[in-house]
Amino acid sequence: MTRAYLAFTEKGLALAQKLSTALPGTVVRCGHGGPGLAEWTAAQFARSDALIFVGAVGIAVRAIAPHCQNKASDPAVVVLDECGRFAVPLLSGHLGGANDLARALAAVCGAVPVITTATDANGVFAVDEWARHQNCRVLEPCRIKCVSGKLLAGEPVSFWSAFPIAGQAPAGVIPAQTQESADFALTLFPAGEALHLVPRVGVLGIGCRRGTRTDRLEAAFVQFCATHSLAAECVTAAASIDLKADEPGLLEFCRIHGWPVQFYSAEQLQNAPGRFTPSPFVQSVTGVDNVCERAAVLAADGRIFLPKQAGGGVTFALALRPFAPDWRWQYV
Repeated sequence: MTRAYLAFTEKGLALAQKLSTALPGTVVRCGHGGPGLAEWTAAQFARSDALIFVGAVGIAVRAIAPHCQNKASDPAVVVLDECGRFAVPLLSGHLGGANDLARALAAVCGAVPVITTATDANGVFAVDEWARHQNCRVLEPCRIKCVSGKLLAGEPVSFWSAFPIAGQAPAGVIPAQTQESADFALTLFPAGEALHLVPRVGVLGIGCRRGTRTDRLEAAFVQFCATHSLAAECVTAAASIDLKADEPGLLEFCRIHGWPVQFYSAEQLQNAPGRFTPSPFVQSVTGVDNVCERAAVLAADGRIFLPKQAGGGVTFALALRPFAPDWRWQYV
């Protein structure tokens, strides 16, 4: 998590510096040679995962108001008074981690974390916070209230998972027979009206002809996801052979998606563990019988989940990193 602290007084600055020692982040004082409030807020809203104001809640509210978009994309925002008595999460309490951050900041300076989200206040399961701790993307944030609303009303909610979940399900959370009948589902293949939680564990292996353009790669990726009904949000990284390390179309494709991309030599790919789909043509060009599957497995340190799909000079395969969801998570 990238954090940014803003203080308004010398006392507040001292507290911000103390907090940043335990929870690192940039620290500045508003004015006095530092940035203005509006300037700092706009910049950090765009580049940081968390904004920590050391000062009055009202100042923070007015500063962030023009930038708030939705709970799926807004950064965490926490306010502490300059005496370090209270830590108040203002924005993205669950999905952005502001509640956890407020608790952590409070522990550093002895403050009281002021947690006001309804599920926390009532001690019921918070599906969005749980999803974040399981490294999952919430596909339909607007459906979170359907799950939380039922639990807050004392009604059970049903879940479906394509992955075994360790531990005992929280109170009020019961298994569903099918994904379509569930209130929320942990899956790579969303379907139906459930709230879908997509594990961020996919690595996309890529093979392509020399000079393949970004738009061609994008079209092939859309087709790959559509063919398998795959949630594109599961992909977090990409991999290929080192012969493609200077391919501008591939590099731009990965940059647009925000994926780090790793490149491997033919020898490294040849030594990847597992069984792969061989191609004599790929062998003759690259020196290894398969690029996309082998590269994905190496980068994921996992297994092939979707074997290679070829078309238009592009091949994709998906490997999954190890994933072990656990009901037993709780804030420590």
